[in-house]
Amino acid sequence: MPRLQHGSRRDAVIVGSGPNGLTAAVLLARAGWSVQVLEAASASGGGCRTEELTLPGFLHDICAAVHPTAALSPAFADLGLERFGLSWVRASVPLAHPLPDGEVAVLRRSVEATAHSLDGDGPAWRALLEPFSDPAFLRSLLGPAWRRGGVSLLRRARFGRFALRSCEHVVQGCFRGASAQALFGGCAAHSGHGLDRAGTAAFGMVLALAGHVVDWPCVRGGSGQLIRALEQALAHHGGTIQTGRRISAWQDLPETTAVLFDLSPRQVAAICGDALPSGYRSRLQSYRHGPGVFKVDWALDGPIPWRNPECAGAMVVHVGGTFAEVAHAEHQVMSGRTSETPFVLVAQQSVFDTSRSPAGRQTGWAYCHVPNGSKEDMTFRIEAQVERFAPGFRDQILARHSISPIRLEGHNAAMIGGDIGGGRNDLRQFLFRPTPRLDPYTTPNPRIFICSSATPPGGGVHGMCGYHAAQSVMNRWP
Repeated sequence: MPRLQHGSRRDAVIVGSGPNGLTAAVLLARAGWSVQVLEAASASGGGCRTEELTLPGFLHDICAAVHPTAALSPAFADLGLERFGLSWVRASVPLAHPLPDGEVAVLRRSVEATAHSLDGDGPAWRALLEPFSDPAFLRSLLGPAWRRGGVSLLRRARFGRFALRSCEHVVQGCFRGASAQALFGGCAAHSGHGLDRAGTAAFGMVLALAGHVVDWPCVRGGSGQLIRALEQALAHHGGTIQTGRRISAWQDLPETTAVLFDLSPRQVAAICGDALPSGYRSRLQSYRHGPGVFKVDWALDGPIPWRNPECAGAMVVHVGGTFAEVAHAEHQVMSGRTSETPFVLVAQQSVFDTSRSPAGRQTGWAYCHVPNGSKEDMTFRIEAQVERFAPGFRDQILARHSISPIRLEGHNAAMIGGDIGGGRNDLRQFLFRPTPRLDPYTTPNPRIFICSSATPPGGGVHGMCGYHAAQSVMNRWP
């Protein structure tokens, strides 16, 4: 693909075909660029794929499964992915968090309904979340600060007053009851960071708010259908995808106007070599990754037999007990140890999407955090935690499929050590990923851009990293 002369059509190569890379590709192709996506694996999608991992007829999401930020994403809305087959499935409630005493904390579709169920903590839940519970504000958070238009500085400051704190600080300062503490803490634990660390409250706030504003839906037919929609949108605008094309060095790439990497910063540094200045390359090489995950998928003979029936109507169930138990499990991971009683995120998509399993049967999807690159098998501990809140669960298992952090990295090389979040979420790196730079999607080389979840707004299936990166490309090469 020869580089086009000045004044002719611009061309771009995107290396990596996760949701961010494909979103960038579609946006550039729609703007008239000639676009080619190069993917090392045999299929596109990165961590957003669906396969029969256990038994025939049981569809399992390999990694990404439930998508509050995707339903909220301005990128996917702008690209009109519903026209290309994307369809959402919603549950009765986004999230349930069972407690050891048999009670359950439930994140409902409105702040008011949730607050009403939290007894004495209802006013505190309203005070914390209601000022920010609208789509415009949440969408303003999906990008770098300098591109967040339409939201006042005062409102951002009010949000930051709580979001920049630790989850532990917010929980102890705002809530007195076990239900509100566990509900908020479980949302914050998606950060994969110690809940006593600054900035973890932001994850609790954003995920709780997303449940109130847009729900926590799954994709009908599996998360891979979101990738199919992006692929069809790209083809519609004239872009192409080449799978089985591994890029190991800068010389492997065609000469184009721009190259966008949907890869980890370390991979970008290794591939680009001397095409990037040594100082910047060194900063990419020192990018820190978060904990890994150990994941289990189940083919089940029926629904998970939750002790509290309210869990049966939730798309996601946070299994870990009280806030203190969840915080302790995540602290152990941050200290380099696996937990005997891990915090487990369970999704039960097939209860609400019947296309995912044979009639009368169900799928189960779950993971817990483990130290990056851990080789420890967590299958039994994950199942023991589910059994704790759903007696008889093990009797429902027809088949299981476990994925260790190393196997996850083998599935998607950008998930270094099983890190599914695109990097460690300590406050400094979360605010200035991948390195401190006014436009984090650019590099010192005017042709090289980064569009992975190592750029703002970080992990999750929302395409916004690719969306903003494509805008940076078009700004540099108008």
